[in-house]
Amino acid sequence: MRKVLSLLLLRVSLGGLMLVWGVNKIVNVDHSLAISDNYYAGIMSSEPLLPLAGAGQMLVGFLIIVGLATRWVYPLQILMNGVSLLAVSASVVDPWGWFLDGTNALFYPSLIIFAGSLVIMAFREEDQFNLDARRKSRPVTWKATHRCRS
Repeated sequence: MRKVLSLLLLRVSLGGLMLVWGVNKIVNVDHSLAISDNYYAGIMSSEPLLPLAGAGQMLVGFLIIVGLATRWVYPLQILMNGVSLLAVSASVVDPWGWFLDGTNALFYPSLIIFAGSLVIMAFREEDQFNLDARRKSRPVTWKATHRCRS
């Protein structure tokens, strides 16, 4: 039971992070533009594009929280968190800026978030408190169950 509850907490917290950052792209566009310019080489530096990306990120976060379509959203989450990790990798390698300029210890948790994304993917089949698990446990149809008995 501890593993199941731990996976639930991990899934909800990782999905919640996606939700928060998605909302941030919609309600705090200037901040999101600054992040894009500073860490992602301006790839997302478009005012009309950021709210769309934010809505997509919110959808991914919601699906992760409820545990629906995990076969598709977990790899997407790993990709998104992996890109973020690469963007701040200097801060992971040298969080205090002893050897590299422009690093920040506050970005070190990006490694932990990425690792958590890998863990939730690795134990996807053991996560019981999600909508995917509930969908698997139901019989296909009443008719199909009765055909199998004859």
